[in-house]
Amino acid sequence: MTDAQETAADSPVRTAGGTPPDDAGAAAAKAPTPLLEPREGIPPVIADAAALAGVTAAFAAGSGPVAVDAERASGYRYGQRAYLVQLRREGAGTALIDPVACPDLSGLGEALSGAEWVLHAATQDLPCLREIGMVPTRLFDTELAGRLAGFPRVGLGAMVEGVLGFVLEKGHSAVDWSTRPLPEPWLRYAALDVELLVDLRDALEKELERQGKLEWARQEFDAIAAAPPAEPRKDPWRRTSGMHKVRRRRQLAVVRELWQTRDRIAQRRDVSPGKVLSDAAIVEAALALPPDVHALAALNGFGHRVGRRQLEQWQAAVDRARALPETALPQPGQQVAGPPPPRAWADKDPAAAARLSAARAGVSALAERLAMPQENLVSPDTVRRICWEPPQAVGAESVGAALTGYGARPWQVELVTPVLVAALSGTAA
Repeated sequence: MTDAQETAADSPVRTAGGTPPDDAGAAAAKAPTPLLEPREGIPPVIADAAALAGVTAAFAAGSGPVAVDAERASGYRYGQRAYLVQLRREGAGTALIDPVACPDLSGLGEALSGAEWVLHAATQDLPCLREIGMVPTRLFDTELAGRLAGFPRVGLGAMVEGVLGFVLEKGHSAVDWSTRPLPEPWLRYAALDVELLVDLRDALEKELERQGKLEWARQEFDAIAAAPPAEPRKDPWRRTSGMHKVRRRRQLAVVRELWQTRDRIAQRRDVSPGKVLSDAAIVEAALALPPDVHALAALNGFGHRVGRRQLEQWQAAVDRARALPETALPQPGQQVAGPPPPRAWADKDPAAAARLSAARAGVSALAERLAMPQENLVSPDTVRRICWEPPQAVGAESVGAALTGYGARPWQVELVTPVLVAALSGTAA
């Protein structure tokens, strides 16, 4: 039994609101223990094929779930690729792998295909792991487990402290993981991130079982593991911060041209787009529609630190937008399939607005009784769609089928269907 397992055995799991179960003992009040070093020390970084083969064999021979984590360089580099992969498994210890030096980890992924992978906030790491050939067939998401169990704080540090009684040092979470060589304190931090992940998984499984939610969690985990890669976002330039200030179509065209120019430069230089040109500067130029470089240079974000050559490339983007014919200008609102924004429902369809109000109240009350966030009980978008276009014959079967069609899991269908039937029928309390 590990130190963490002993602590978990002695201390009851904290539940919603941070309070322990009714049978809690005095151990719940113990001060958390700082976790300063990995059990076997900091392992060497795997950066060549021979070392990777050894790790693959060791982890294939290990037993039980495998803890998996990945570090990216968000805010520093272009894209969301992994710059360090951490794993831990009983019988294999901890491994730190450099996916820049070893970009194909499909062999390791295949060796672990039959194991349950334990990740924290799995949907954040799965895309970058998929890029390097690591795709789980089974997983346990400790963050999602915490949400379903009703924990008020579900960050890894908060969960490890609240459940296991250990304090993780989180000072290096936002560093530039593309740095080479990686400093020893960063590697220590990375190794500790998977040190207790399986222990946390085991404790959360027991808590979910105690609350009668373990099957719900398993359905959620299976859905994450089976989900296909996300489709590329349509018109990503529309997510520029401050877009609410941009009203006219010509100004929208400027945002689009500047965003696309910035994205090409950032990709070529492999730097975060925000380091090339800020969103605020893009919006400033769109609102001003500068006629020349001198006018552009007077705007916030294009000051004295921006060289003449850079100013010219930004002005060229503005000029392209200014020269577009009216027919080529973007529309003011992004075309989105589905119902209109709820704020417009009262005018467009008062009956639908009443259905949505009743459904939201019912879902909120049910989520509170179950001690979990509403969005984990049922997707708000699903509720909106069903309330905007309800089945012709409202009943448990038709509403359940609609929920299933929008991707709700069986446990969600079972719990939410009665609430929506009442709201759609006008019988909600």
